[in-house]
Amino acid sequence: MRWFLVLMLVGGSLTGGLTGCAQAQIKRLSETEFKHFYALRPFMDEDQRKEYLKLKTEEERNKWLKDQGFWEVFYKYSERERQAIVDGAVAPGWKQEMVYMAWGAPFDTQKMPGRPAARSELLVYRFEVHEDGSLIVWEPGSKTEYKAVDFLTREVYVDDGIVAEIKEKKGWR
Repeated sequence: MRWFLVLMLVGGSLTGGLTGCAQAQIKRLSETEFKHFYALRPFMDEDQRKEYLKLKTEEERNKWLKDQGFWEVFYKYSERERQAIVDGAVAPGWKQEMVYMAWGAPFDTQKMPGRPAARSELLVYRFEVHEDGSLIVWEPGSKTEYKAVDFLTREVYVDDGIVAEIKEKKGWR
C-alpha cells in the first residue's frame, strides 16, 4: 500500500502543490505518520502542510497534530475504519469526512434537491486507471495522467452527511 501512496504523492496528485523539498520530507515520514498526512491533507492548508513537514521528530509532529485538532479527526475512527480510509475503500455508510480523508476534495460537487434527505450532495471524483490496475485520484495538473490507460468517474451521493450510493462511469473526457 505504501508504494501506491508514495507514487501518488510523488506524482503530484496529493501534494497540493508542495515543493520537491516538501516531497522529500514526506518520504522520511514513518508509515504511521504518512497515514496521518495522507488522511488529513484535505483539512490542512498549504502553510499547515509545510509547518507539519518541517518538524524534526515524530513526537513533535504528533504533538502538532494534537495541538491543531487534527489528531482526533483521524483517530476517532476505529483501526479498521482508518485502514479503509488509507486504502481508499470508500463505501456506502461512510461519513462524508471519511470520503475526503480517503480521496481528497472532489473534482466537482453539486447540491441534489429531490433526494430523500434534508441535505444531499453529489461528490464527483475522477480517477486515472494505470496499466497495473491501480487507481489514482486525478487532480488538475496531474503528473501521472500520461501513464493512464483509462479514466473513470465515481459519483458519490451523500445524504445528510452519509454516503448513500456510489456510481462508477467509464471515462470523463
